[in-house]
Amino acid sequence: MILPIVAYGDPVLRKVAKEIDADYPKLSELIDNMRQTMYNASGVGIAAPQIGKSIRLFLIDATPFAEDEDLSEEDRAQLKDFNKVFINAQVIEEEGD
Repeated sequence: MILPIVAYGDPVLRKVAKEIDADYPKLSELIDNMRQTMYNASGVGIAAPQIGKSIRLFLIDATPFAEDEDLSEEDRAQLKDFNKVFINAQVIEEEGD
């Protein structure tokens, strides 16, 4: 099911999202719906707050970037299968600009 995407300025986008676990109600269905919504919007990523849910869940499908000829073969190979779901993600290390 395609879900409505909230507009910039919506209060849910400013809230600190809550952690969830594998027992979150209808988690698989939510992930499937988020994936459909992302593809319908021609996106490569979507976070739960963008569909009005203040939970720590986001999806990324970087596979379209694997066709970017400006990237190295190594980078393109990594992106070829990069289609992932992140739950309660944490930044452990950051480098670069």
